[in-house]
Amino acid sequence: MRKSNMLFPMLLVLVGTGNALAQSIDQVTKLPNEIEFQAPLRPGSPPAVVLYGDMTKQGLYVYRVKFPAGFKVMPHWHGEERTFVVLSGTLHMGIGESWDETKLKAYPAGSFLSEPPKLPHFTWAKDSEVILQITGIGPASTTSIPAR
Repeated sequence: MRKSNMLFPMLLVLVGTGNALAQSIDQVTKLPNEIEFQAPLRPGSPPAVVLYGDMTKQGLYVYRVKFPAGFKVMPHWHGEERTFVVLSGTLHMGIGESWDETKLKAYPAGSFLSEPPKLPHFTWAKDSEVILQITGIGPASTTSIPAR
């Protein structure tokens, strides 16, 4: 068989394999009107909704959190790496183990941030409601840093 004739059967195998993989993965779709923020799980927490995955288990998760205007998240860190996108509003975020407004930086809608594991930080939805979309590899964890 010539080389060009061998290529076609190999392409068919690859294409067939790709289709099988695509068919074995469940697609998740959510239109904006289908996304409903849930009541906070803990008192004092903001409303959130898990869009994909299970934050308590190993694997990819995506969720959104809605901070009302004026909402502050005191210093804390997460055990896993995360990325987040500011979907609306302006998030003010500072790095450090204690609340320090001089360290806050404004991230307007459209901003993307990565957050390495155990990075101490704090946030504030200072002037308006802020919606964040957060992605990570679970299980998710949050450790509060006691005020000094």
